[in-house]
Amino acid sequence: MTLWLTRLIPGPTSRLAQQELGAAHGTSLHRRVMSLFPDGVQGAARTHYGVLFRIEDTPRGSHLLLQSNRRPDPASLPDNYGTLTTRSLDDLLAALQPGRTIHFRCTTSPVRKPGATTRALYDLPAVIPLRGNAADEWWQRQADAVGLKTLTLTSQPLDAVHDRPSRRHIHTAKSGNTISHHRVRFDGTAAVVDPDLLRSALRNGIGRGKAYGCGLLSIAPAPV
Repeated sequence: MTLWLTRLIPGPTSRLAQQELGAAHGTSLHRRVMSLFPDGVQGAARTHYGVLFRIEDTPRGSHLLLQSNRRPDPASLPDNYGTLTTRSLDDLLAALQPGRTIHFRCTTSPVRKPGATTRALYDLPAVIPLRGNAADEWWQRQADAVGLKTLTLTSQPLDAVHDRPSRRHIHTAKSGNTISHHRVRFDGTAAVVDPDLLRSALRNGIGRGKAYGCGLLSIAPAPV
């Protein structure tokens, strides 16, 4: 199944696009992304179409980077919302070999979930955001698990994503008011250890908060 990478550049006159691609995006951006794909599938549509996305801040403003197993339909965007550029990732995935050095980027939500006994003993929340060295160590473990040996690493904390929970998820939100996903962007270089594990991570993403713009792992060949 072909994997597609799409860049959405918002229209310069579209206030809606600027709002939805803002730093505190929530379900409005997720709904916009999913509107690019057909309705009526069984199960979760995001999972069915392998949709992962994140906001990329560039000198020209915020862009949306979107990955999916089906080409998104640009005709589904409102007038003047923005332009889509899509390319296949098949050649990149096929070229992965053990020992290959790559650049990577991934905006994720690194957290720790203490067990019930530990939470009760130390009065801890169910989910603890990780920062600094703890976040870097979390990434190292994730990289090892997806077939990468990290060579260089930089991390940058980002604004958390906030949103009102659906009725189905209201029990997971603090005080029943908001859902919050702590975010960190990881960049660096790594050596490919297991290409099959890496391909799976590229397709499925890393960590939690995928409906909120977390988890998309992007790679590019590093110069030899």
